[in-house]
Amino acid sequence: QVQLAESGGGSVQAGGSLRLSCVASGKTYSYSRYCMGWFRQAPGKEREEVATIDGGGNPRYADSVKGRFTISKDNAKNTLYLQMNSLKPEDTAMYYCASNIYVYMCPASQTQYNFWGQGTQVTVSS
Repeated sequence: QVQLAESGGGSVQAGGSLRLSCVASGKTYSYSRYCMGWFRQAPGKEREEVATIDGGGNPRYADSVKGRFTISKDNAKNTLYLQMNSLKPEDTAMYYCASNIYVYMCPASQTQYNFWGQGTQVTVSS
């Protein structure tokens, strides 16, 4: 089992920045080799993938955040990050981190992520 705990959310004005963190605990001995991702869900909308990073450290981003968000991992600290710059009101959502500890490459479907955090709220005002 893996437990994920997000932090770093908050309220910012448009154009501002936030950095989200997600600390993994439990079965983390292979942390560096498995897929991690950030997802978000805005009120009244479906949860969507924001960014993922595979076991080789290769990132993938949603078109809506490319050039503004950066996903990274610190394997020594079992921590996943999401640096969010040039935030827009449409980035307002609950942000979740998730992992699939059984695969190196990140899956295309959210349903294939095994473990999820509780989420951290990001609110961007105009």
